[in-house]
Amino acid sequence: MTPLRFQAGWTLAAALLILLPALSAQAAALSLDDALRLAERNAPSLQARQEQVTAARNAVLPAGELPDPRLNLGLQNLPVDGSDRWSTNRDFMTMQVVGLAQEVPNRDKRKARVETARATVERADAEALVERLKVRAATAQAWIAAYTVQRKLQQFEAFYHENRLLDAAVRARLAGGGGAAADALAPGQEAAQLDEQKDQLLSQASQARAALKRWIGQDGEALARSFPQWAVDAPAYLHALHVHPELAAYGAMTREAQAQVHQAQAEKKSDWGWELDYQRRGPAFSNMVSLQVSFQLPLFTGSRQDPTIAARQAQVRQLEDEQQAALREHTAQLETDLAEYQRLQRAVTRSRETLLPLAEERVRLALADYRAGKSALGDLLAARRQRVEAQLQDIDWQGQLAATAARLHFIYGEVQA
Repeated sequence: MTPLRFQAGWTLAAALLILLPALSAQAAALSLDDALRLAERNAPSLQARQEQVTAARNAVLPAGELPDPRLNLGLQNLPVDGSDRWSTNRDFMTMQVVGLAQEVPNRDKRKARVETARATVERADAEALVERLKVRAATAQAWIAAYTVQRKLQQFEAFYHENRLLDAAVRARLAGGGGAAADALAPGQEAAQLDEQKDQLLSQASQARAALKRWIGQDGEALARSFPQWAVDAPAYLHALHVHPELAAYGAMTREAQAQVHQAQAEKKSDWGWELDYQRRGPAFSNMVSLQVSFQLPLFTGSRQDPTIAARQAQVRQLEDEQQAALREHTAQLETDLAEYQRLQRAVTRSRETLLPLAEERVRLALADYRAGKSALGDLLAARRQRVEAQLQDIDWQGQLAATAARLHFIYGEVQA
């Protein structure tokens, strides 16, 4: 390789190394829809719930089937003393036995088992839907948190630009004989304060990406032009609250417990079984066939079946009470979230219409007074700090509003879809 080609190759490699982080960051940029799709595909909790549903569905068919038949092999009436001891064919009572036996649980018990298995499927489906809503809500909120920090960091380019302009203005005034010598240090102090705020935000950005990675399974940065918005329909949410999947899961659990009550009640009815045996004897004797039927005798129900029935009935009442408690909890949480959403709406409006314009106006007036020699540089710096805080707080309000709207939409709004 010639020196020119060698140099060109190293130049290309260096350029690729420089561009690689940027290309990786660009590849990892995620829209909210991308994040939601990744979460539904990669969230281990959703995969676990799907396996739970599969297991429950596979258990329905065996629940109503009879137990496996039993094969009996044996040797009966084998002599152990006398002239025929240990002989299998000289004594007329000695028989080699092969038989088939089948236990038959009563019909009500089998029916209750199927009922229980179907209720378990219903509960698994409801819990899978609840988990999906939770994963989507948590993913949206994690994405919004990451995007909020990202939006704040984007403001710092403008903050640093204004800091450089301030430094130039201070130096120009000092060169003209105005201001105090210590004023020359103020822009540097302001830049250091900005650096400290930016470092804190960079740490928050790493934490937000880690929180998002928990749900999507890969590292990524939120990508959007603005905060997502969802229509919040409070009356519809409250009206549909009673059919929320988490409450539906309680309904399925209650039906499952009721089926277990039926199983316990069916224990009072007798199970039965049959057995057919073929008995082969010695060549001098006839072979035999035996058929017998057995029945379970539930004679002591007061100390066996009745306490079990009472326990299962208590579980049904427990689940019904827990369902009512869950309904009240959801109602309270929904009303709290709606109140918080309204508060944040007012905060965003107040920030946009009042606080930000006032902060801008205060900086403008403080700068005019400073240039005219009517105020000290400290007044201008204080006004600038308040403007920075107002701008960052405005982004915070928007992020909190979007996160609350996401929680309402995914936990309550998607239920109606």
